Amino acid sequence: MIRFILLLLLFLFSLLTVFKAFEFHLWLIAILAGELSWVFALIAGIVLATGYRFGKYQMPGTVLGILAVILFLTPVFRGLMVANKLSTKFGAAFGPGTANVDNAAEMPYNPFKSLYYRRKEVPFSSLTYVNYGKESLNLDFYASQIAGKRPCVIVVHGGSWKGGNSRQIPELNGLLAEKGYQVAAINYRKAPAYRSPAPVEDVRAAMGYLRRHADSLQIDTGRFVLIGRSAGSQIALLAAYSLADPSIKGVVDFYGPADMVWGYSIPSNPLIMDSRKVMSDYLGGPYEKVPGNYAASSPLEFVSRRSPPTLIIHGENDVLVAYEHSRRLNEKLQENGVKHFWLQLPWATHGFDYIQNGPGGQLSNYVIERFLRYATK
Repeated sequence: MIRFILLLLLFLFSLLTVFKAFEFHLWLIAILAGELSWVFALIAGIVLATGYRFGKYQMPGTVLGILAVILFLTPVFRGLMVANKLSTKFGAAFGPGTANVDNAAEMPYNPFKSLYYRRKEVPFSSLTYVNYGKESLNLDFYASQIAGKRPCVIVVHGGSWKGGNSRQIPELNGLLAEKGYQVAAINYRKAPAYRSPAPVEDVRAAMGYLRRHADSLQIDTGRFVLIGRSAGSQIALLAAYSLADPSIKGVVDFYGPADMVWGYSIPSNPLIMDSRKVMSDYLGGPYEKVPGNYAASSPLEFVSRRSPPTLIIHGENDVLVAYEHSRRLNEKLQENGVKHFWLQLPWATHGFDYIQNGPGGQLSNYVIERFLRYATK
């Protein structure tokens, strides 16, 4: 009976690798199911192997266990399918040879890397980049591990515009520093005390600070790239498309809300997040009262032929920021002839990249490294 219950729970858990979560805690579990699926496939296999000790529920438990193992392994195989064509598709988007970097022989996704690989920590400095009267904002600066003036990546964290901080996913910041980029992970003013476009102004202030200290920080001020995550993607995209700053050479969008007007019209599941309240807090009210604020904060409204190259990364099972946002942004970029690439991850949900060694994390890092090389060449 215990074996049957365990296998039933594992089977239900494994369904989150193919179906969207419908509740907040299930969404958190879905991140684990998709990005650490091999762990749970192994657990299910071990429980399956104990079948000889039980009798009454052995057959139904075995069936559920086999199904669970198969479902848990689907992100691995789907990741391999994406990886198989990734280099070719990226090269088609940005030109021949752009998928090749110093470690060109590296696989976009190596399932065995999930089992053992751990990235070393890269030290950083906390620097105050702007003061607004009583409030000051800091950034975490990860110095490039390659000497000389280097391109600078500005990372904008997620958190529904009201939470989160610059310490999110430091592993990616460290990876980029190892590859030769100066990295500034910034904090910004948050809702509801501050509203859009305050965070975009903070991005501009951060760039100003980095320019003023370019000599001491060894920054090439002509080559900035913005990376945003979730709400931070809306900020990064809006800054990249609206500031008209030629030094912004590219922008990376991790599952960001690109169309705030459409996003308000199709709210997320309230059991996961009250997206309309989140947007109202950030934009000064519901759409019916301040429609202009929603349009003015929609990155795709500012896409033009002069927009910088863009990398979009989104999981189809995202339950916080609809996949449709990226489809709409992709379409707008195509219409305007903007160089871009959309990494589509069929199994992944919102926040998948918090597990850097999962299939989504590895594939994302692969394209980010190549995109940065292209954008800052």
